[in-house]
Amino acid sequence: MSVAYLNGQYLPLEDVRISPLDRGFLFADGIYEVAAVIDGRLVDSASHLARLERSCTEIGIALPLTLDEIEAAQKALVAHNGLGEGLVYLQITRGADVTRDFIPPAGLQPTLFMFVQDKSFLDVPAAKTGVAVATMADLRWARRDIKSVGLLAQAMAKMAAKEAGAQEAWMIEDGFITEGASSTAFIVTDEGIVTRPYSQSVLAGCTGAALTALAEESGIAVIRRPFTLAEALAAKEAFMTSASTFCLSIVRIDGQPVGDGTPGPVATRLRELYIDFARRTAV
Repeated sequence: MSVAYLNGQYLPLEDVRISPLDRGFLFADGIYEVAAVIDGRLVDSASHLARLERSCTEIGIALPLTLDEIEAAQKALVAHNGLGEGLVYLQITRGADVTRDFIPPAGLQPTLFMFVQDKSFLDVPAAKTGVAVATMADLRWARRDIKSVGLLAQAMAKMAAKEAGAQEAWMIEDGFITEGASSTAFIVTDEGIVTRPYSQSVLAGCTGAALTALAEESGIAVIRRPFTLAEALAAKEAFMTSASTFCLSIVRIDGQPVGDGTPGPVATRLRELYIDFARRTAV
């Protein structure tokens, strides 16, 4: 039986009760993070916690615990569940509000909820075969740098991608790829690795940031600029990064092969470097 965390308590997931008046449920007024777990330890925890704090600050939610206390609760949750490899999902909302007013009253107690999911990262078929993406218009709100629980547009994009036979959606705005529905988008050209610079248009991916640092350390150039769908289709390689996939090659875009249609050497090497980094630095 899976154990979850809710506002200081560890209890069976099936027994968790969150008020239907919680603003996360009524307004999507909340922030979330997803951290990977390898060998029972949190991967790149400091980056995820820093992004959590930034997102909460941007929408004016006070953290109910310190970052150290949140990390300790995550570790305890991993231990309670005996999780060796998987994910910790964390969500903070502004709390329950009986007024259901757009402007929340002062003094609400934030809701902190966490649960775990078993998931394999290391030995997955997609690492050897690559994945496909489908492109579509970016319909999300303008503050994509905030990791909001309001994920309707992403869910719609994921469902449309599945119908198109793809595993991920790449969003297009003003002629340029912004990012994946739940990942950061990269291509490999003669310049090096190309990925969009951070702004309010994209989420600053923790996995992507670590991976680009590893790439630069190994002598691979990283160019931060927007790129078009045409550039992606003409690229030598394409790949995506996220906490739940690490680094996966993209071998088809809208049904068309990227490169020779198989995982390329750059993405394959970066995946190896990231897994080594994850194991060395996990806490």
